[in-house]
Amino acid sequence: MIASQNEARRPRTGPARRSRPEGGLRPVTGAAYPDWDAVYRDNVTWVYRLMYSKVGNQPDAEDLTAEVFMTALKPLRVSATVPEVRKYLKMTARTVLASYWREKMGREITTIEDDPPDESGQEVLPSDAPDHVRRVLSKLPDNYRRILELRFLQAFSVREAAGQLGVSVANAKVLQHRALHMAARMSEEAL
Repeated sequence: MIASQNEARRPRTGPARRSRPEGGLRPVTGAAYPDWDAVYRDNVTWVYRLMYSKVGNQPDAEDLTAEVFMTALKPLRVSATVPEVRKYLKMTARTVLASYWREKMGREITTIEDDPPDESGQEVLPSDAPDHVRRVLSKLPDNYRRILELRFLQAFSVREAAGQLGVSVANAKVLQHRALHMAARMSEEAL
């Protein structure tokens, strides 16, 4: 029993596990960072510039940049490719900014327009996801489609979306919840 517990704690030394193709997962390929220090050095400048452009002052930008890396440190795999790391950091930055603005101003600002430059030299393959989203949205009832467009495509807060739709905030939350469930069902049926 003790031997099996110790074995479970030791890092895996054999070959890396491969993703199961039936689960829709793909193996991580492409260039990866050698360690966390390399992840930080390669990305800290663009994350800081992004934060500074959004908050406009150096102390807050420095704090938010540190928060992005501290938040990403635990869940992010070093074995992820460079584009995957940058995408994850961008999503983490968006979440950190949303929290900052919610606390500071009582308003969520969750859009980040500029993508960090892709210096990996890898070709990014086009995705059919935007077409899939358009098809699913077009099948939703108008009020469901509109709430999802406002919230997720135009980055409106729930309060702003409710104002646009002429409904209460509580009603907008219910609409969003029901729309997401219906869209998920339709998306699963389409696959």
